[in-house]
Amino acid sequence: VGISYRQKPYRRILMETYGASVTPSPSERTAFGRKILAENPESLGSLGIAISEAVEHAAQSGGRWKYSLGSVLGPVLMHQTVIGLETMKQMELAGEGPDVLIGCVGGGSNFAGFAFPFMRDKILRGDGPRFIAVEPTACPTLTRGRYAFDYGDSARMAPIMKMHTLGHSFVPPGIHAGGLRYHGMAPTVSQLVAEGLIDPVSVTQIKAYQAGVLFAKTEGTIPAPETTHALASVIDEAEKAKQEGQEKVILFNFSGHGLLDLGAYDKYFSGKLTNFVLSEEEIAESEAIFKNFPKPELLKSR
Repeated sequence: VGISYRQKPYRRILMETYGASVTPSPSERTAFGRKILAENPESLGSLGIAISEAVEHAAQSGGRWKYSLGSVLGPVLMHQTVIGLETMKQMELAGEGPDVLIGCVGGGSNFAGFAFPFMRDKILRGDGPRFIAVEPTACPTLTRGRYAFDYGDSARMAPIMKMHTLGHSFVPPGIHAGGLRYHGMAPTVSQLVAEGLIDPVSVTQIKAYQAGVLFAKTEGTIPAPETTHALASVIDEAEKAKQEGQEKVILFNFSGHGLLDLGAYDKYFSGKLTNFVLSEEEIAESEAIFKNFPKPELLKSR
């Protein structure tokens, strides 16, 4: 994604070190990328746009290229459950069980991989931990998006899914947590939120970095921008438990380190980071696409 390409140059350099060629999206290499740039030469890009370009490139390659989805759909989420299964073993070794389980969410794969094994047990037994999915206020898919049928990409080349979404044409502000800038959410995560089994919350960018710095100072590991969102909620839950005089086991997924994101931490320390909270007008504008969208019964008949 173009904004991440510019904000996180060390990722590109690392990939190029191993022989990769990296193209920021939107690009001049695809018809859809050229369309986006013609409409807005300064486009930040989005995961939805990047997916469209990748699918177009693969579809027109004559079979030379394949597109592999990294999040959102069921097979990816199920593959990631190795995280939660290993975590359950770790909890058994510690002789503990979680009261609260927390992870950040963008497309849903790291959260689902971590949470679904515990969720399975909760559904079967009828009890278990509270599940909290944390997203940025700049891209509040679960907390402020619509639960509806929508496309998984901006060019409408990917399948239609029922999910929490801000609309497939939505381009989030340029926060540094690039992995959380997706307009939609995994259908299975969305359904569990709709059924009240997962509590979604959103945090601002600066609050997330405050949590990341605190964690680095106390635990010695610098978290990725995406991970700091989960940490912000962890701290909130810990402080709430302390105020209520309760002892709680709070389990969270440390989804990535921030050693390739030190530029963002530098901006935080210099006071150059900005909070992005979408207005009601921006939410309404992003959801305007649903006015002319096929009704669910028509989608089902297709």
